[in-house]
Amino acid sequence: MSTSEPVTRADEPAQHDSDTSRLHQLGYAQELARHMSGFSNFAVSFTIISILSGCLTLYAFGMNTGGPAMIVWGWPFVGLMTLFVGLAMAEVCSSFPTAGGLYYWSAKLAKNNAPAWSWFTGWFNFLGQVAVTAGIDFGAAFFLNAFLAETTGYGTEPWNTILLFGLILLLHGFLNTRGIKLVALLNNVSVWWHIAGVVLIVGVLALVPDQHQSADFVFTEFVNNTGWGSTFYVAMLGLLLAQYTFTGYDASAHMTEETRDASVSGPRGIVMSILVSLVAGWALLIGITFAIQDYDAALGSETGVPPAQIFMDAAGRTTGLFLLLVVIGAQLFCGMASVTANSRMIYAFSRDGALPKSELWHRINPTTRTPTNGVWLAAGGAFVLGLPYLFNATAYAAVTSIAVIGLYIAYVMPTFLRLRQGDDFVRGPWHLGRWSRPIGIVAVTWVVFITVLFMLPQASPVTVKNFNYAPIAVLVVLGFAGIWWLVSAKKWFTGPRVQGSAEELQRIERELESLA
Repeated sequence: MSTSEPVTRADEPAQHDSDTSRLHQLGYAQELARHMSGFSNFAVSFTIISILSGCLTLYAFGMNTGGPAMIVWGWPFVGLMTLFVGLAMAEVCSSFPTAGGLYYWSAKLAKNNAPAWSWFTGWFNFLGQVAVTAGIDFGAAFFLNAFLAETTGYGTEPWNTILLFGLILLLHGFLNTRGIKLVALLNNVSVWWHIAGVVLIVGVLALVPDQHQSADFVFTEFVNNTGWGSTFYVAMLGLLLAQYTFTGYDASAHMTEETRDASVSGPRGIVMSILVSLVAGWALLIGITFAIQDYDAALGSETGVPPAQIFMDAAGRTTGLFLLLVVIGAQLFCGMASVTANSRMIYAFSRDGALPKSELWHRINPTTRTPTNGVWLAAGGAFVLGLPYLFNATAYAAVTSIAVIGLYIAYVMPTFLRLRQGDDFVRGPWHLGRWSRPIGIVAVTWVVFITVLFMLPQASPVTVKNFNYAPIAVLVVLGFAGIWWLVSAKKWFTGPRVQGSAEELQRIERELESLA
């Protein structure tokens, strides 16, 4: 992990001046506190990817949609495709290390209609960020509900889950208002919690059960409980488990204004979070699938959470519940980091006037130097997106689809624009060299494919209770942003706007320091 080590104390003043100078060149004052090391930057993205969250909260979906074969083989395939996307993003991040991230990149890379590119990239990023926060904390609510059902008899009705969902979002909102030092510390702990958790879970599931599934079952068994007749179609739908897990690594970009040596640490955070998650996540999925004692019983578990039933069947009730607590802890770390990244995107987007009531969401708490109002908008938006679960049993899968679609459209728009620039693109200190174009082409092609795929129906016959409302959510946001653009925003939104001259930026920074 040497690529993510924090700079030494002797280097910090000079590095801080360099980072601040680059931020001034991009047009912004150093309003946020730059306390994060390269490792902490990596930790945010790794925590949001959270293999103990994404892999397990969608494990039931994978069991029904392709079964063991797609769970095990879909992961490395999607991980490789995601790596292409991440590499392309990392190169652009190195050139523009700012909290705006994707929408800022689009504005700077578009040769024509730059404000429109920036506007729609930002709105898709906003949608994806809110959806991924909802998906993570909703998954944590599912697993916490299962634990409480087993230990206290707490009911698993939808309203019980929604109540836990809301309480978890409140917790994450509160933690994110306490300052970046606490958030960075918790994210650093989260990395080791995830790694140790995977080792513990895989180790217990490998050593404790008296019997395991055969290699033939784990690597070749295909299950289709979707109602669709096409094996290929179901297999493609099954890729959602992996693709949803591999989201949120744009957090490293959004945290660059709070990271030392941002032009290198940000790109490394993106790429390393994908690579470490790919390896550890594959080990986790293989270990759990080998440990399944009764496939149908796990799917029909009264807990509503098949991984919890697999843990208890394989290792006994007490040990199984302990492993479940390890997973819940990881999910809580993950949701907290997601709110952090989401709030920084909201802060940056509203700094440029692109959200309704932007002056409210851009406001910085002078004591903690954090966008407190943006934190609560992130948490509140996620809660609203999870409410359809009260009447739609497949709402969670829809939320995860929305997260994938929203985020990946935002991920690929600056990559597409960077491809169009060709040799005109000004590289940062971290770049892909001659591999930039082929990697970018693969990334764009993959995102176009999954954007269409995850808007399609996931169960047959299609009913109100299993309808994939991802297309509706995407169309609502696209329609809102599009109408607002045509009616009003195109007249005044010019893309990321600078905060002033170098002297004015320094004055802003001095005022914030005097208030702290």
